Amino acid sequence: MSAPVIETRGLSTGYAGQPIVHDLDVRVHPGEVVCLLGPNGAGKTTTMLCLSGALPPLSGEVLFDGQPTKSPLHKRAQNGMSYVTEERSVFKGMSLRDNLRVGSVDAKDALALFPELEKRMSVRGGLLSGGEQQMLTLARALARKPRLLLADELSLGLAPLIVDRLLQAVRHAADERGLGVLMVEQHAHKALKYADRAIVMRRGQVELDLSGEDARRRIGEVQQAYLTTGSGSIAEGEAKLSAT
Repeated sequence: MSAPVIETRGLSTGYAGQPIVHDLDVRVHPGEVVCLLGPNGAGKTTTMLCLSGALPPLSGEVLFDGQPTKSPLHKRAQNGMSYVTEERSVFKGMSLRDNLRVGSVDAKDALALFPELEKRMSVRGGLLSGGEQQMLTLARALARKPRLLLADELSLGLAPLIVDRLLQAVRHAADERGLGVLMVEQHAHKALKYADRAIVMRRGQVELDLSGEDARRRIGEVQQAYLTTGSGSIAEGEAKLSAT
């Protein structure tokens, strides 16, 4: 197997100097879709923020394409990373077409991913449905042809059919272009249909690291992790960062 596109070694990170995620070893290879699962407060978003460069490590290291990095988010984006946060990054006063232009994305590339958006090109972002907004957000991320996609809660608040469309697009990009994907998802059963591997976090640490096949076979055990309360301090720290 080729070297990981992103990897952590003994990573600890958190807020105001207090570690929330501890001794984390995670890797994502080109063409691999990895689901990051766990209960609220497990440290999933904190992990994604650190991998993206938005939150610094406290100890350990992050490696991008095999090289240790401490570069900020915009530098990692320039070097082939796309980061889709749980808040849809849509300019609500601009048309769908102009949203693509601002993102330096050719409309043809976006429509190749989501042809259903063609009839909505002149509609302002704020008038698009939640599913259409998320398709737009993901189209902008994938059309740039990144080597790594970090996606935090793509499915949040969306209908099952829309969730399938989003996850199918992610899976296709991994299979056809060798995109490495790390995605946080609460809907484990659906996300695992498209995953090569699943990592289950609890209280800032990895509790399970399973192949997609093993995770699907042990879905009851994976879902049980969701019933376990995470650390309140993690949720509070993530909320404070989101508010800044």
